Amino acid sequence: MNLASQRAGWSRLPLRAAAFVVLTCVAILGVSGWREWAARDQVLKGAETEMANVARSLTQHAEDSLDLLDSGVVGVVSRLEMDGADPTTIAKLRNLLEARKKAIERVHSLAIIDDQGNWLTSPGTIASTLSDDAFFRHHQLSPKREAFIGHPVKSLLDGEWVVTLSRRFNKPDGSFGGVVLAAIGSKYLSHFYEQFEIGRNSSVTLMYGDGMIIARNPSNEKLVGRNVGDTPLFRDASLQRPFGAYHFTSPLDGAERVSFFKRSARYPLVLLATVDRDELLAPWRAAAISRMLYVVALVMLIAVIGAVLVRQLQRGQRMAAALIEKEAHFRLLAEGSSDMVTRIGLDERLRYVSPSSNQVVGWRPNQLIGTDALAGIHPEDRPQVQAIVDAMKRGDTDEARVTYRNVHRQKSEVWLESTMRVTRKDNGNVEGVVAISRDISEQKKLETRLETLAIEDSLTGLANRRRFDDRLKEEWARAYRDRSSLGLLMIDVDHFKAYNDEYGHPAGDACLRVVAKIIATEMQRVGDLAARYGGEEFAMLLPNTDAAGCARIGERIRSAVHDAGLVHASSGVAPCVTVSVGGAACRPSFERTAGAGSLVESADRALYGAKAAGRDRLMMSGEVMSLLKASGQ
Repeated sequence: MNLASQRAGWSRLPLRAAAFVVLTCVAILGVSGWREWAARDQVLKGAETEMANVARSLTQHAEDSLDLLDSGVVGVVSRLEMDGADPTTIAKLRNLLEARKKAIERVHSLAIIDDQGNWLTSPGTIASTLSDDAFFRHHQLSPKREAFIGHPVKSLLDGEWVVTLSRRFNKPDGSFGGVVLAAIGSKYLSHFYEQFEIGRNSSVTLMYGDGMIIARNPSNEKLVGRNVGDTPLFRDASLQRPFGAYHFTSPLDGAERVSFFKRSARYPLVLLATVDRDELLAPWRAAAISRMLYVVALVMLIAVIGAVLVRQLQRGQRMAAALIEKEAHFRLLAEGSSDMVTRIGLDERLRYVSPSSNQVVGWRPNQLIGTDALAGIHPEDRPQVQAIVDAMKRGDTDEARVTYRNVHRQKSEVWLESTMRVTRKDNGNVEGVVAISRDISEQKKLETRLETLAIEDSLTGLANRRRFDDRLKEEWARAYRDRSSLGLLMIDVDHFKAYNDEYGHPAGDACLRVVAKIIATEMQRVGDLAARYGGEEFAMLLPNTDAAGCARIGERIRSAVHDAGLVHASSGVAPCVTVSVGGAACRPSFERTAGAGSLVESADRALYGAKAAGRDRLMMSGEVMSLLKASGQ
């Protein structure tokens, strides 16, 4: 580049600076506006996620409530079909239904109806006064035995809207014998929804499949029984999916709402959880205005500073030209920096080393100048650094940042982070590389420690719950692929609270460490995993282990804890600390409808079985099932 072209570039410098200031201001305003809009979208997405959780939970609650009704109805149907519908049986069942209704809050009413539509239970149960008897006609005409969820109806006895669940019962000859009917009231559901505080103007609505409102919070008394089947939620084809977000203007109160709907897969129910969009966005709107005012003030300040800068550039072009010519030299003036600055020639020898090398790598500059720049790098890291240096020497890249291990004179090894930049001659050819290196050993140690803390329980040194959950999913998938078995032990210290109360928490922590050490000794294979599941409960994952192998290991752990002889005077089981162990094993490839959680549930049931049987013992999940069958449950 000749002097004339340099001066021409300098003359255009103020104009370029002005353009840069304008573009900077526009970019700041644009990015700030985009970020605020993205923040708004994030608020809405967060609300959708919260509404989704509420909708799923309350849909599950509605399904569970109907399941509870159905379990009672099934029992009554079985009794009627076994004992008949004679007055003695009906009298006994009437007392049973009344007791169940009083015991379970969510049950509004229970009744038995014979094949002629006569109410066999006493008036007051449902009082033969529902505003619709479609359920009776359904069972009278249909031989199907499954539960029928009736359309929401209004009880003429107390005026409450209810949802009915009914089942048909047959006579001994298989003909229609009548109907057992149960109902859940709108008031119970609305009262239950009051527990969910999701906003001052939020709402939860349970609707029948055709759009009739079964229960709502708030304004249940005003809106229950109203049909909203003409809204897009029930008419728009794009919304006829099992679940999804739904933004709409409510026909009930006119408010714009952010919501999530969930259609029950088992019953004709739709749950809609909503929050007022204006209320939801009010905090964001106030914060956005505040932030944008700050950004506008900042942009105005930048504009003023930019104007001053342009004027200064116009006054000092010659000084700017001189600074440009000397810029490459000023970059090398790093004598006061705590980072080590080096200059590497094309022969990969050190041409310059700053005084801070004594602190960074333990050698003085005069000991390093002229030596191989890559000589102290760890052999495993050197190929990576060599490749970067080679690329810079060829001119393929001008800048790079790399992290590697390097020999230290006093220490064995340090971690360095180097930022490297190519230096060029006036003709543009690569002259060498300038590297600025700093010691990041402490940062590396902290990163390693944080990685360990993320998967390790600090008290016992075993894996933590997060690590256990991750490994359980991995081992379940592996066992499914390999068609192998997977075992799990759940171990709980007996009467640990009493131990803590008597000997103190430090002793309790020491007890947990002893138990953890015993459990850890049983990890004899690479794939085995022992974890602290929570509190005084431990878990041991045993890949490729059947029920017999699980039982052997569990018994060894139980026996070893007992033999450890930790004194526990208030145990009530033994004079020493004991554990109860529950085990389960399965072949995931044979459990196609189950997931990894089912193995935990099985082992947990076995653990509770061991506790119920007296503690200080091992029980496998198969034994629990045998006990349940033996007890008639």
